[in-house]
Amino acid sequence: MTDIPLGILDLVPISSGSTAADALHHSIDLARQAERLGYARYWFAEHHLNPGVAGTSPAVVLALTAAATTTIRLGSGAVQLGHRTALSTVEEFGLIDALHPGRLDLGLGRSGGRPPGEGATGQGATPAAAGRAPNGLLIPPRFSFAHLLASPRVALQRKLLLLPNAESQDYAQQIDDILALLAGTYRSADGLEAHAVPGEGADVDVWILGSSGGTSAEVAGARGLRFAANYHVSPATVLEAVDGYRSFFKPSAFLDRPYVSVSADVLVAEDDATARELATGYDLWVRSIRTAEGAIEYPTPDQARAHPWSDEDRALVRDRVDTRFVGSPGRVADRLEQLQEATEADELLITTITHGHADRVRSYELLAEEWRRRGHTSGTPAREAATPGPAPSEAAVTPAR
Repeated sequence: MTDIPLGILDLVPISSGSTAADALHHSIDLARQAERLGYARYWFAEHHLNPGVAGTSPAVVLALTAAATTTIRLGSGAVQLGHRTALSTVEEFGLIDALHPGRLDLGLGRSGGRPPGEGATGQGATPAAAGRAPNGLLIPPRFSFAHLLASPRVALQRKLLLLPNAESQDYAQQIDDILALLAGTYRSADGLEAHAVPGEGADVDVWILGSSGGTSAEVAGARGLRFAANYHVSPATVLEAVDGYRSFFKPSAFLDRPYVSVSADVLVAEDDATARELATGYDLWVRSIRTAEGAIEYPTPDQARAHPWSDEDRALVRDRVDTRFVGSPGRVADRLEQLQEATEADELLITTITHGHADRVRSYELLAEEWRRRGHTSGTPAREAATPGPAPSEAAVTPAR
């Protein structure tokens, strides 16, 4: 296996008995530890109206974290464009880049549209059948997110995030606008220029996040951008997502070949039994998301064991629980290498949640040590791993009108 860098995806989880302030302090500390341990990048997710998640604004948390670190790449996983504009996104990341140049990944997601894992697949991306990939990676049955779209809570979130009567911009056009604003080539339909200050010329890497081989994979591939697929959110569709992206890929000013990151839920401890105990709260936490009540404060193992589970509850979380990598460093590293082999990922993005902050830090420490022991270097960001294409041209980044 070639060298596969590891990155971190952080939701800024709030544990039961703690506060949002505690969660933010813990995440910033974890980013410092990740830098020390040699992780390639540290990303923050965006979630809203969740009692147990404090990561509501990636740009704000990134700015705080950039000031507390020095070298690790920082990014969004992802900015939800369904309720934002291209200009506001470029300006926010331009502000951070002005003080911390060359360290930012601008990860972009659709949101407000289809839920994860649903939608058309790309050309050549055949929906994977449930079961096992050729190398044995578990591909669980496809989970339907349709009930979430019908949830009053989801409707309320959309109402609160969008201005009255506002409609989300076409996603592909929004990506084109972001690329043009970053490059300084934006022109309106009647020829007017717009220049984002700060933002224009910002030294950021643009990523597209997606859970299927549909729109996001097509947008990323057709524009030659980096793509991040979700095994941890929608494990049933990860293979079609990466296949769809690669089928659409065209060399660009950014990349001359496809570049893929794949995420995984991970928990590592000194031995399997300890890891399983620390992972006890995960099932209940996922259930709160899948029932559309919003992610609860992450429970202790005892709090989780007190929950009366029904067969319906178990079915609701089975795909996520079965595809989480839990155990000793060797066991988890084996599973991660299996995931990389099945998806041919260029790097892996690890998300770990435990009730105790020290246990979460220790999980990342043990994984980093085992990964290095297997001959992987501490982390090579994508911009160094992928050979750049020709210099950007106006045609490559000016939106079609």
